[in-house]
This record gives sequence, structure tokens and C-alpha cells, in this order.
Amino acid sequence: MSRHLQPNTYRRLPPLQSLVVFESAARHLNFTAAAEELCSTQPAVSQRVRSMEADLGTPLFQRLHRGVRLTAEGQRLYETVRDSLDALHAATQRVEPGVLSITDRPVVSIATDFGFAKLWLMPRMHLLRRALPDLQLRVLASQDPGACDDVDFRIVFDRAPRGRAQLLLPEQVVPVCAPSLLQQRRPLRRAGELASLPLLHLDGGEPGRWMDWAEWFSAQGVPHPGGASVLSFNDYSLVVQAAVEGHGVALGWAPLVDELLDRGALVIAHDRPVQTERGYFLMPARDERLHGLQALLRDWLVGECRRTDGVRALLEGRPPRELAALASVTAR
Repeated sequence: MSRHLQPNTYRRLPPLQSLVVFESAARHLNFTAAAEELCSTQPAVSQRVRSMEADLGTPLFQRLHRGVRLTAEGQRLYETVRDSLDALHAATQRVEPGVLSITDRPVVSIATDFGFAKLWLMPRMHLLRRALPDLQLRVLASQDPGACDDVDFRIVFDRAPRGRAQLLLPEQVVPVCAPSLLQQRRPLRRAGELASLPLLHLDGGEPGRWMDWAEWFSAQGVPHPGGASVLSFNDYSLVVQAAVEGHGVALGWAPLVDELLDRGALVIAHDRPVQTERGYFLMPARDERLHGLQALLRDWLVGECRRTDGVRALLEGRPPRELAALASVTAR
């Protein structure tokens, strides 16, 4: 009998992306850690795994009070998937010997925070790959990107840092929430009315690094409602996810939330944006002159950030220029 699988056998295999998600979740034994590694979300990883379990007709993980554990079937599948993915990776390095392998291509590395990586960079990755097809990009997401070593660029949120820092995006903030929290999806007329809704808070570490609700209310000229209900997260992408799921009102940084506002996953809760002297800055990690792909990546990042009109365009009922460009590319 032939050792090769028949075509109808291949069709019964789980999708490759599901196997990749399963391998990461099984290796970490943590769906949140797998989501971080894959630049996805914990609910998306959980859904992929449940879909695989339904297709295979057997549980792959035991859901515990804290974390997960592989079942016997899950452990056997993990070992097979892990070895298979390793073999696929090794085989792809031997394909097309006349072309540079992935590991031989120039690598440019960026360190930035989770919010910028997930909410700004990832939705534009296809544009970057189209603009710089020879670039192999390494993204390091960290709560403190300024402390990351051995990188070419850092994209940090700060007040005009010293050195060769170039402003990419100023801090422009407007409260956002799920449509279900607002009647008729209309912004609240008075800032103080937000006190009646649960407020989502970003725990940004050092005080004053990010705008918080106290600073936002002060900028609006109203006292901070000390009794307002607060949920706190140390990752801005989790703050945004909680807002999308209707758990409260978040401070929305433009343009990180522009796409969610444009497609209606979020709405503006109070239509008076606040802008500060802080913002996202691009910082080369070394003093030497940029050249080659490093210079091209810098120019692309600066150009893409300058394309946006931010939340002001959404307040005027028109999509920001960057969203219009993304829609144009998708329609082609």
C-alpha cells in the first residue's frame, strides 16, 4: 500500500493555522501566553482550540481553575504536531537554493508596547510586507520597550525623549465604549455623565506616563468621580478588548482605536478629544546613520503615521485617510 495519504485524507486534517495555535497553547499551557506569541487574543485562541476539539471529537485540554493541562490525547497530538512543524520549518529552508532563505535575509528588529504592536502595527502588516517584501521583521512587544536590548528601533510612548527621537503619533485621547452602553449610540453631552458608567483603567506603571481618568476629567474641567466603578489592566490591548465586550468606557488613543471606531465595534462616549505633549516616538537604538532596509522601514513608519487624521476625522463623520487606504487595498 502507498505510504502517501490520499487527497480526501488531507481534507480531514485540521487547518494548518489551527495546528499552529494548538502547538503554541500546548507548549505554553496557557491560552493568554499563546495569544501574545501569535499576536492574537485569548478568546480567538480558545475558539480555535475548541473548534479542533469538536472536529476531532475529543478534548485536548483540561480546563483548570488556573490554566490548562493537556489530556492524554492532547499530549500525543502535541508531540506529533510539534515534530511535524519543526520538520516543515527545516524543509522550507532547503527550498529554492538560488534564493536567500528566510534566515539569510536582513533582519530588522523593533521593540514597542503591546498596544501599538497589536492595534496599529498588526493591521498594517500586509501593507508593510507589500512595501518592503525583502524585510524580515522581528517585533518585540514589552511593557517597557525602552529597556529592550539588541534591537534596531524602539517605538516608545513618552514626553519627547532625548536623543534621535522622531514623533510618530501625538497623544490624542477620546473616551470610547461598546455601542450597547450608550443610548442611540450618541456621545454623552457632559463629561461628568461618564461617572454613571464603569471606567476601564490602564495601569501604566510610573505615574503620568499615560493619560489616566483623573487627568482626562481635569482637562474637561470637571472633578474626577472618585466613586466610579473601575476595572484595571496592565495591557492596553486588554483595556480595548474589555471596552469592545461592553465592560466599560476606555480612554481611546488615536489612531490605535480608529479601526474599531470606523467599523462600529466601539463608539465615542464623549466627543471632546484631549491632546497632550506625549506621544509615540521612534528611536533608533544606535547612533550610526541608518541605511538599507533600516532606513526604508523608518521612512515607512513615519509615512504611515502621517497618513492618519485620527479620531478627529471620525468625529466629522469621515474615515481617517489611513482607513480609506486600507479599504482601498482590501478591495483590490
